[in-house]
Amino acid sequence: METTHRVRGLLAGTAAALLLLTGCGAGDPGSSTDTAEHSGGFPAPADGDGRHQDPDEYGDQDQRREPARNHLSTFALDVDTASYGYARRALADGNSPDPSTIRPEEFVNSFRQDYERPDGNGFSVTVDGARTGEDWSLLRVGLATRTAPRTGERPPAALTFVIDISGSMAEPGRLDLAKESLGTMTDRLRDDDSVALVTFSGEAETVLPMTRLGDRRGRVHDAIEGLEPTDSTNLGAGVETGYATAVEGLREGATNRVVLVSDALANTGDTDADTILERVAGARRDHGITLFGVGVGSDYGDALMERLADKGDGHTTYVSNDGDAEKVFCEELPRHIDLTARDAKAQVAFDPRTVEEFRLVGYDNRRVADDDFRDDSVDGGEVGPGHTVTALYAVRTRPGAEGHLATATVRWLDPATRAPHEASARSETDAVHEDLTSAPVRFQVAATAAYFADALRGGGDEGFGTLPDAPSLTELGKTARTLAKRAEDPEVGRLADTIDLARRDGGR
Repeated sequence: METTHRVRGLLAGTAAALLLLTGCGAGDPGSSTDTAEHSGGFPAPADGDGRHQDPDEYGDQDQRREPARNHLSTFALDVDTASYGYARRALADGNSPDPSTIRPEEFVNSFRQDYERPDGNGFSVTVDGARTGEDWSLLRVGLATRTAPRTGERPPAALTFVIDISGSMAEPGRLDLAKESLGTMTDRLRDDDSVALVTFSGEAETVLPMTRLGDRRGRVHDAIEGLEPTDSTNLGAGVETGYATAVEGLREGATNRVVLVSDALANTGDTDADTILERVAGARRDHGITLFGVGVGSDYGDALMERLADKGDGHTTYVSNDGDAEKVFCEELPRHIDLTARDAKAQVAFDPRTVEEFRLVGYDNRRVADDDFRDDSVDGGEVGPGHTVTALYAVRTRPGAEGHLATATVRWLDPATRAPHEASARSETDAVHEDLTSAPVRFQVAATAAYFADALRGGGDEGFGTLPDAPSLTELGKTARTLAKRAEDPEVGRLADTIDLARRDGGR
């Protein structure tokens, strides 16, 4: 399969350069605001002495440090965005997000990228970066699948919606939002698509078996309108009944998927993700039915939903308002129900002759043993058409080093045949942007999102310990607003608004 290779480089930078671990970086926040706004992004890096900061000072975050003697970094691909959506909801409600719910890669992957797309199935691979100082670098590894087909060009869908109707779903913005969105989505699906509906509270019930839409949309609407909140949350029973209903209504040649809509506050029955998924392992393995988790509610079981999706060969998102729901149910789900790749993993091989130290930003619970990269029995991530996946690395290069920096490889299985495929791209030291402000706008957006996630993990206005000399939230907000104008992207504008909320809530 032909691969698009676009390598712009890495970026070498100093201790003033961002991310030491779970984030990415920028220059000295002491640079003037005028300079940042004029350049359209981060302040230019200040002259530094290139000193390496002792990783021990970063406390328990140091377990994610990866020394050069282990020159490989391997992880399962992840297109989840729930962490960013839930953080936005918390801040809008005047609350500080729980640091344990902040996953930097989900912040980064919430924003559009402009990577070249492959002509067919599989991935293009892009590796680029920009200088942030003398020694430290920020490397962006970008993976993209083919453009999503138009609605009429995709395979038919067989979607089993598993809807939480427990008492907690009575809160505004939960079940009412789900009902409205499902009703709108039903009108937008194709006649040859099918829908089933399962509800759960204390017990689970199939209220609508798999139904080909055609002239039966009224039947689906009636089932949706009849949803009412009741009592407890037996999420395990809901998932099990959902998969059983999906298997019973399985359609050959269609994309069969379970869509779980819940606040994930399980309080009865099985409440452990692994135990729940063990009960539906046969359906997932034998029929390839994937799980898409849609989180709702101000109080949300983020950890349970994320693990269900990760282990259930799917992904998660979070909706907090009508706009989010419209995008997820009426645009993304109908367009992206197909799969391009199963069990997709990435491996980045850093050249020890030029790279002294590197750290992956986020993906903490998606790490894969290096030796398992080509073991296709080891679980990876599922990715559909129209998706991009971005991974950021902090890289410290050896003084005066020139030549090869890193090679990024993605491996995946064809969804239909399970045949393995790979694609790669290289990065060299001479393909380097001079600083973050000269990097592509979308690169700067990714860096901004990662800095913000890092701050929410505990750094506040002064930056988290893993990102030395990170911009303050004030500077980061200005950068995001400038990038929103340059990118003409309202989503980046909303990122700027969210950063401002975090700054005001923190008193900075």
